[in-house]
Amino acid sequence: MKYELCNKDYSQYVDFTKHKDKNPNKTDRSPFSKEEISSLWVQKNNRYVQVVLMMIYSGVRISELLELKCENVNLEEHCFDIIKSKTENGICKAPIADKVYDFRVKWYNEKSEFLVHADNGKKFTYTNYCDSYWEPVMELIDAAHKPHDTRHTCISMMTEKGVSPTLIKKIVGHSGAMSLTERVYTHVNVQELLDAINKI
Repeated sequence: MKYELCNKDYSQYVDFTKHKDKNPNKTDRSPFSKEEISSLWVQKNNRYVQVVLMMIYSGVRISELLELKCENVNLEEHCFDIIKSKTENGICKAPIADKVYDFRVKWYNEKSEFLVHADNGKKFTYTNYCDSYWEPVMELIDAAHKPHDTRHTCISMMTEKGVSPTLIKKIVGHSGAMSLTERVYTHVNVQELLDAINKI
């Protein structure tokens, strides 16, 4: 209107007040219930149930797990290095919880380049994994979760067990949410991360 390119002000029809307290980028997340986690453990011999449990007991993003190469897994030290992540803060050393350690060993010993891989040993695409492997596991336990819910489940479980917020942020790669003191002065070794993740 300023430059007389149009002669009607359509902004008068837009009501921003109904959206003022809403985040358009927010996605509702739903942690797994204790019953759903128990159902997964009942099915623990299913290799793709194992993947879901590995995500729940590590807090990694699905993209980080699908990108994880065996060369970045240190079974002896019970940890792995995330070197590709959605965020810079996600690049970190993550502990392997005792509860899912044997699953990681089993997948590692299949000698694929990637820790979690398709049946032919090749890298999963996100879509292929979700459509062909994630969804059938959700049907198996009669649940309707998205992969990112495993991350929220891990954080919720650690919070419930009294794990310090600093350690939770270190484990899940949320250092961007840390205070300056936490980022600069807090140094955590792998054993502390292991002790924390093993509380859940």
